[in-house]
Amino acid sequence: MKIQFNTDKTVNGNEKHENHFTSIIEKGLKRFESHITRIEVHISDQNGKKDGYKDMLCKLEARIEGKQPIAVSCQDNTTEQAVSGAIDKLIASLDSIFGRIRNHDK
Repeated sequence: MKIQFNTDKTVNGNEKHENHFTSIIEKGLKRFESHITRIEVHISDQNGKKDGYKDMLCKLEARIEGKQPIAVSCQDNTTEQAVSGAIDKLIASLDSIFGRIRNHDK
């Protein structure tokens, strides 16, 4: 599972942050790694340099082998909260997709 990390110009996208969030995403999606070819991560600050309520946005797009890509997003107060929320939403979506596949194969 390859993880491609993207940030807008107002978000610190240095290697330390990228490695931190990459490890969180890998850990959260570990049980799906054999089915996912790539995760695209897009982090942006919706208000730019201004402070704001729930202005950090994380979009995750998962490329699943043999299926259409799926995307989720989460907007929260911090980058960490937005990434964590997006991971939770992606896990729920993947559970649903693979649950339907398992039920269909029975």
